[in-house]
This record gives sequence, C-alpha cells and structure tokens, in this order.
Amino acid sequence: MGLTIGRRTLFAVICAVAVASIYAAQPVLAQIGSDLGVPDADLGWIVAAGQLGYLAGLAVLVPLGDMIDRRRLMAGHLLLTAVGAVLAATATRTWVLLVGMVVAGLFAVVVQTTVAYAAALSTPEERGRNLGVVTSGVVIGILGARVAAGALAAVWGWRSVYVALAVLLVALACLVLTTLPPDARADHATYRQVLTSLGGLFRERLFLSRGLIAFFLFASFGALWSGLALPLAAAPWHLSTAQIGLFGLAGLIGALGAARAGRWADAGFASSVSGGALVLLAASWLAIGQASWSLWLVVIGAVVLDFAVQAVHVSNQHLLTMTHPHRTSSVIGGYMIFYSLGSALGATATTTVFAGAGWAGSSVLGAACAACALVVWASSRRVATEPHLPLSDPQKASRP
Repeated sequence: MGLTIGRRTLFAVICAVAVASIYAAQPVLAQIGSDLGVPDADLGWIVAAGQLGYLAGLAVLVPLGDMIDRRRLMAGHLLLTAVGAVLAATATRTWVLLVGMVVAGLFAVVVQTTVAYAAALSTPEERGRNLGVVTSGVVIGILGARVAAGALAAVWGWRSVYVALAVLLVALACLVLTTLPPDARADHATYRQVLTSLGGLFRERLFLSRGLIAFFLFASFGALWSGLALPLAAAPWHLSTAQIGLFGLAGLIGALGAARAGRWADAGFASSVSGGALVLLAASWLAIGQASWSLWLVVIGAVVLDFAVQAVHVSNQHLLTMTHPHRTSSVIGGYMIFYSLGSALGATATTTVFAGAGWAGSSVLGAACAACALVVWASSRRVATEPHLPLSDPQKASRP
C-alpha cells in the first residue's frame, strides 16, 4: 500500500499545525514576558513546558498507535491539543499559561502518530521519500510558526496566535475523520505489552545511538530558535516580533532543502548523510554566533543549521522504521523522547546562558551540542550501517 499525494499533504499539514502549538511561543517570548511579568531568564520554561508535556505524551500516548485505530486517535489528540491552545490564549497568570502549554504538548504527539501512520502505509521503496515529505510538515510548523506568530502578535497580540491554532486544530480533526479510511488492527496487543515493547527498544544499540544523536541535535536546534529572539530584540537591532518571526523563513528554506534526505536514505546513504549533516550543524554556529554585528551571517547559519537538522532527523527515522516496520508508533515515539528532552534542554539552557554570558555563550552551547551529536555518530557508525533484522515480531526473530 502506498500514500497518495492528498494523504501525504494532509499528514504534513497535521504535523505542521500540531507542532506549531508548542513552538509558536518562541518569537513572542518577550511579549509574553512583558504581559505576564516573566523574567527573561525564566522565559525558556514557557517553551520547555510544552516539551515536557510532549515528553509525557511520547511515553504514554504514542504507543497507543500500535493498538487502536490511528484515525480516531489522531482526531482525538488534535481536539485535545486545541483545548491546550485555548487555555494558553485565555491565560492571565503564568501558571495557567504553563498548564495550557503542557496540555498542548501532551497531545501534540499526534505528530508522531501521523509520522508512524505514514511509515506504516508506505512501501519499503518509498518510505524514506514519504517520511521526508511528512516530516517536512514538522519543520514547517516549527519554523513557519515563527513567521505567522510574529505577524499575528504584532497586529493582535500574542494571544491571537493560540486562538488561530485552536481553530486550525479543530478543522483538521474534522478532516481526519471524514477523509481518512478506518485503520483496522490485525493484532490485539494490550497496553502493557506495547509499553513493554517500547521499553525493550532502549536496550538496542541502533535505537540508543540514534536517540542520543537526536537528543544533542535538537538541543542545538533549541539553543538557536528558543534563544534567538533575545539578541534580536536587544541592542543594537531592537527588532519587532514580526521582524524576528521572519528569521523563521531562513530556517524553513534550509529545512525544506533537506527534503531529498529521504531519497538518499532510500538509496542506502542514511548514515553518511547523518555524518555530513552533523559537520554542517557544528559549522553553522560559527555564523550564528555573529548576531551582535551581522544579521546576514545569522540568516546563512540558520539555513545551514536547519538543513542539517532535517537531514539527520529523516535519516534517523528511516533507519529505525526500516528495522521495526510493524511497530512504527512505538519506535517513533521512543525515538522522539530523546528529541523532546533535547529540545527542552536547549530551550531552558539557552535563555539561562544568555542571561549570564550573552549570545556568545548561547552559541558555544549550541556548537557543543552539535559536537556531541557528531561524536555519538562517529562512535556508532558501524551499528547504523550494518543490516538489521526487523525485530517487530519476536516470534519471527526467534525462528531459525
């Protein structure tokens, strides 16, 4: 069974809007802080709250995709993400905003259910290409949200961002129920069995190595996009939220440029692509670190960074879903736990470091995370290039 263009597009849009509910706060952090009285050093917790909710959802909600109809699961999670967006939009106290962000993050794991569904519907020959298209929606959501949120906040304030997200999330839930076919399950695994299977992944070398790469990869990513608004809003630039949001276009160009990473993975170059992209990731911080005197260098660095992040991310997921084709929800959910932890670390650390050492300190942080990811890749390269037996069916794996 393959994916039609229409379904690929719908899956990509779902990913974009759902993930935007977590990251839309990034370009308007200064405005939120001013409105609710949050100190600069604590602003990173607003993004981190969504990531922590996301982390919980990856562990307890995404594995449900290997048990029940993913169409209904996706619709329900989209509606509950909208509830979190409404809470954020109406918050008058910081703790209410944080609760809204946690709820939105918890159910925004519909992204991983969607990616896993796309992988399950794909033939082996087109899996990398389809993952590249669908996960491009994630990058569009993360970076495109910066542009849209900055523009909306400049006209109607930061709360309008979450109102718009809630409307889009409800509309997508309706589309899922009316346009996708039922997702019948041949197996009837219990929730305990699925969680046990998920826990078993953490004993596999390929899974752990790709997870650790994702951890450092997205810590570096978060160090840029959760902290960049601070130097851009400060001297000598004093940019508005709308202007800051436009920097997301640079990252978007880079990330979409890496869409071919899925085709390279299909051709057997997933590990090599990861290594080359991680070198580019580390090098990008040389340009990004010059934010105090050159915005053009920041733009170039952002393009390179997001190209690298997307290329590695698609390659990681391709390797893991090819190894575990019959439990894509669990393997994607488990892998994304590392992503969520890394993103939360990057978001909180970059604002804290910026408060004490400025953007130079944040840049060193981002480059160090990239270097750590490269070290993990180099030390585990043989694991990623060896052929793997799919381990999704324990009975098959045990047969002679």
